Amino acid sequence: MTYFIITFGCQMNTADSERLAAYYEARGFKRAKNEKEADVVIINTCMVRQMAEDRVYGLVNNLSKLKLRPKIIVTGCLVGTANREPSGRVMKYLKTRLPKVDEFLPMEEIGFEYAPKRTDKKIALLPISNGCNNMCAYCVVPFSRGREVSRPFAEIIKEAEDLADAGYEEVVLLGQNVNSYGSDLVKKSLFRNPIPPAGGIGFRDKKFKPVMVKSMGQNRIPTLFPYLLEEVAKIGIDVSLGFKTQANIKPFKKINFISSNPWDFSDELIEVIAKYKNINREIHLPAQSGDDEILKKMNRWYTREEYLNLIKKIKDKIPDASFTTDIIVGFPGETEEQFQNTVDLCQQVNFNIAYIAMYSLRPGTTAEKIADDVPREEKKRRFHALDKMINRKKTQYNANASN
Repeated sequence: MTYFIITFGCQMNTADSERLAAYYEARGFKRAKNEKEADVVIINTCMVRQMAEDRVYGLVNNLSKLKLRPKIIVTGCLVGTANREPSGRVMKYLKTRLPKVDEFLPMEEIGFEYAPKRTDKKIALLPISNGCNNMCAYCVVPFSRGREVSRPFAEIIKEAEDLADAGYEEVVLLGQNVNSYGSDLVKKSLFRNPIPPAGGIGFRDKKFKPVMVKSMGQNRIPTLFPYLLEEVAKIGIDVSLGFKTQANIKPFKKINFISSNPWDFSDELIEVIAKYKNINREIHLPAQSGDDEILKKMNRWYTREEYLNLIKKIKDKIPDASFTTDIIVGFPGETEEQFQNTVDLCQQVNFNIAYIAMYSLRPGTTAEKIADDVPREEKKRRFHALDKMINRKKTQYNANASN
């Protein structure tokens, strides 16, 4: 039996597909050259935007018409959302829209017991958590991936060491919000022992005092991410670290982490990045909007001023830091003046890259209840204006831009 995986979406989906490949090969399957030669085709879906969802429908339709029709399995975010959306209407719609699908496979059934089948031999994707607790108004991830669950601390470090030992030069730590890594682990530890042990919570013969992240003047979450990032950065440098002798292990040349929410970016995290030169200085920090009213509607836990202050704080400690971001244009109710506030924020920060999306209504989100009142042509105009200014290195925004 042969299999072929088609992946849509982000790097986390790519990492999930590497686990899917290991899952099927452990069951005796061989990878086919393409979907036309496969006995089983697994489609790892994304539904963060309507366009990504529509591509899945088109692909399933084309596969079902092949002369030698493969077994079609759909997994990923589309299935996760359908399983978790409380009314059941998404699953009903999915089964009606995709009658040719043989199986809807929840990614939760694919564990971490098998080493991922990585095709890139230099850059490794390393998931550290899955899911999200933040409930941004536009985002379907809390449905598609569920509540945030952190992988065990020692398990991540062991996998990172194995990657370094295998010669990988770069590692990318992945999570829907890496900054909140370990919050659930801390809460579980404190549930077992309400009185925190002296020196902090123990992981791997070390004790870490959880970092309490504040946002808008409030204590938000305890996190272990600064410690995790430091332990990965020290691999091959600090010989006292590790499950194995590290004399022959080279440090990673570059360590990346995505995604990173602005409201959980602690001072301790900034200190770790500043300390270790192999941690990438290009930091992905989603802004989504530069207008306070829109940020509040989006349920983003920071203001425009707080975002810009964070950028300054990082630059003060890490002078060679640069930034990439995510921006949504055309969120319900966004006026031209509010869009111009986003333009101004982008000009102040001078992002290297912006991943710009036109707002797309997603089922189950709180924004679904708000009228999607920005015309598509206006969304396109705003998209292209920012794209020209940032991604095409245009320094001036033309308010009359129409391309």
